[in-house]
Amino acid sequence: MTELVIQLNRLANWCGQYALAPIAVLPGWLSATLVALATAAFTLIIFRYTSDQVAVKRARDQITANLLALWLFQDNVGLGLRCQGRLFAAACRLPLLAVVPMLVMIVPCCLLLGQLALWYEARPLRVGEEAVLTVLLSGGHGELPEVQLEPSAAAESRIGPVRVPGRRMVCWNLRAQREGHHCLSLDVAGRKLEKELAIGHGFMRVSSRRPARHWLELLVHPCEPPLPPDSAVEAIVIDYPDRDGWSSGTGSWLVYWFAASMIAALCLRPWLDVFS
Repeated sequence: MTELVIQLNRLANWCGQYALAPIAVLPGWLSATLVALATAAFTLIIFRYTSDQVAVKRARDQITANLLALWLFQDNVGLGLRCQGRLFAAACRLPLLAVVPMLVMIVPCCLLLGQLALWYEARPLRVGEEAVLTVLLSGGHGELPEVQLEPSAAAESRIGPVRVPGRRMVCWNLRAQREGHHCLSLDVAGRKLEKELAIGHGFMRVSSRRPARHWLELLVHPCEPPLPPDSAVEAIVIDYPDRDGWSSGTGSWLVYWFAASMIAALCLRPWLDVFS
């Protein structure tokens, strides 16, 4: 499973690097809206070609017909009960007909959310701003291995390394020095490891965590390759600032994406001739 997610992330990172590049130059609300619109169109097309549209239309027609019959023949108890039974059966068929499309859509949607989080979940450091770099070490006991952060022109180490044996972590306080995407190098017990650092203004791809080799962590943090399986490090984390914004801010972007995608799907459904 982990190897599959790694390969899918490579594909998603390559596609996202180009397909989502306009986010860097567009206003947050506009890019989030366009992404939601594209997501709605994509999911509707998948639904159309992976679902039994004839069966979906038949079930919807049966629901409409039985609701009309209940309204017209309110005084006929026997007919009303039969209509309610047929209405319930048709309503139960609709979710079952959506199972296959949902299974098909779940993988690309998860990959898309991982890519969008790189743009919206945090903002890059600005020159002169400070952030904490944390190396989380594996193992539940014993002495901490020697961990050193190599000097970099991108960021100045203001404080550290601060070793916290009880939580098995080593921390540095960094001050951003130069704009761009940079690579920080760490020496962990003689082994070289790297962590991406984003410094700049506006929207940039920001990877806050280089994860361990676990498929769930890799889905949530897809940008950087996982740490080696035999590494003494569980994760390398940079505490980036939250991004403000009602449509593209930390946390709120996901709510906006979901709501805007649902509204866009309802508007686009007649144009794409999709029954759902």
